[in-house]
Amino acid sequence: MIAMLRALALLAVPLAVLAAGFALVFYSAALPPSLAGFRIYSPHIMFVLGIALAVGYGRGRAVLALVILAAAYASRQWWLQEGLDTLHARAVYAALAIFVPLDLVLVSVLPERGTLNRHGALRYGVLLVQVACTAWVIAAGRADLVDLAHQKYLDPAPFSAGRIPQLGIGLIGLGVLITMVMALVTGSAVSAALAGSIVAFAIAAHVPTASLTFSVFTAMAELMVTVAVLQDTFRMAFRDELTGIPSRRALNERLAGLGRTYTVAMVDVDHFKNFNDTYGHDLGDQVLKMVAAHIAGVGGGGKAFRYGGEEFTILFPGKETEAALPHLEALREVIESYRLALRATDRPKKAKGGKRQRGGWRGRNAVSVTVSIGVAGRNDRLATPQAVIEAADRALYRAKDKGRNQVSQ
Repeated sequence: MIAMLRALALLAVPLAVLAAGFALVFYSAALPPSLAGFRIYSPHIMFVLGIALAVGYGRGRAVLALVILAAAYASRQWWLQEGLDTLHARAVYAALAIFVPLDLVLVSVLPERGTLNRHGALRYGVLLVQVACTAWVIAAGRADLVDLAHQKYLDPAPFSAGRIPQLGIGLIGLGVLITMVMALVTGSAVSAALAGSIVAFAIAAHVPTASLTFSVFTAMAELMVTVAVLQDTFRMAFRDELTGIPSRRALNERLAGLGRTYTVAMVDVDHFKNFNDTYGHDLGDQVLKMVAAHIAGVGGGGKAFRYGGEEFTILFPGKETEAALPHLEALREVIESYRLALRATDRPKKAKGGKRQRGGWRGRNAVSVTVSIGVAGRNDRLATPQAVIEAADRALYRAKDKGRNQVSQ
């Protein structure tokens, strides 16, 4: 269920943009004359806007995707407007149907490397090789290679319907599947946008001579990538990369909008430095992820944030301290009882036995951690969020002084 909700959240923007594209095509005649130019210049506008944002935020993958989509649109404008009757038109059309989904898939699996560096040069070099190969096929008059690209491997409808070569249809379907999987695995909005972009390109390529459809859906694909840049940038700024919960920056913004009643809890992993020195940073990271996952599930309407290092903050908007204490005590107990299996020869690397076998496994090569918690609520003396946090921090140190693994006010 959680994976399904995550998938829907990632794909919400691409699906909405695709719906907007259909609406623009179907109701284009209803657009006022002042917006008539949008149908022609929208791909250029979206490209410039997207490039400006992607370069500004150092998102090299988004820049590459936008260049691929813009190149596809330019190719259509130059060679496909008059139809697919000539060798060069059929060659360009086949190249677009094959290379565009393939390139967008590669963008989704490549790591982010920025823009102006040798990695970017290598990636753009691959695009130039594709252009050179297509140009050579046209210049050499290799109609046999063009016919091979357009070959129909399956005759029954719907496989034989439409103009897109069946090889391209296969790559489009595979491309959507791979990019969606990458989006779910990485949580990247850019990967989800690439899945939507492949679908938008397929819709546009289905009618290459329809200027409006090709223009609108190219613009929609570019818009998906542009919005995804903002989404990923927001996630990087306000989400902790290791644990996935909101970061300290998100906490600061949340504190600025609180009312007059709230409680703050500071949570610290006990003896974490010794744990790191004994078992290594990899297992230390696993401990932080585990603790963060439990903190994120705290009851009572608590909101979890990573404050820094091994320290976390839980915010209870609208809750008095007394109302938050039972939930914090329950949190402390569940973390204390959780057993984290060490990586060993008898620990399964794949979760054949489910979560309990891996996360809650109770073998001899397992460790547990505890947390200390300090709590403070807003009152007349602690009138500002910073004062409440400082009071909760002092309470945290009292919990540690009393022997750790407890909640202190």
